[in-house]
Amino acid sequence: MNTKQKLIILSITAATTLFTGCANTTPQYMGANTTAKHQPLTMGIDRQDFEKAATESIESLLRGGALNKPGGGRYVIMMGRLINDTTQRIDTDMLMKKIRIAMLQSGKAVVTTAVKAGGAEDMSTYEVRKLRGNSEFKQSRIAKKGSLIAPDMSLGGKIMQRTAKAANGNQIVEYYFQLTLTHLETGLAFWEGETVIGKSGSNDTVTW
Repeated sequence: MNTKQKLIILSITAATTLFTGCANTTPQYMGANTTAKHQPLTMGIDRQDFEKAATESIESLLRGGALNKPGGGRYVIMMGRLINDTTQRIDTDMLMKKIRIAMLQSGKAVVTTAVKAGGAEDMSTYEVRKLRGNSEFKQSRIAKKGSLIAPDMSLGGKIMQRTAKAANGNQIVEYYFQLTLTHLETGLAFWEGETVIGKSGSNDTVTW
């Protein structure tokens, strides 16, 4: 084998090693999340993560029977606070909205928009009541006093992030989606759920 052939082989080997090393830095799901249909494009929280957290949460909630109201009927749920304890600016309403839709479609609960942690979600409920006594409006169509339905339960929780370094130098990021359904009359938690999503990737890949 001449010198030129040796140089070609060495170049190919070096390129292969470099390519393999770079491939390992691509963000990957860890643990049970490795069965996901698509691998993450980022170390941060993406749409697929919200989908997984919402799906697992609502399946656990419905399976646990916390929304099975004794005597039939549907519980009225208000949205509590979903605290973002991560390094990212994320829209927590995205996760809550998916869970709300699933609860409504289950037929076991309704969601009030007149009461929410931090203030009413939709002020229209209160704006229409300001029309009482306004002669321009047919008063029989205006909501009467005492007609609002107080919520039975609240749904809130926290999204937490934990970061560590792996033995190979990559970073490991875990996201904990924790939710609690609280019975407002008694203050008791009727249901709690947690979804953990772990990712591994290069330290050069930021999480925000």
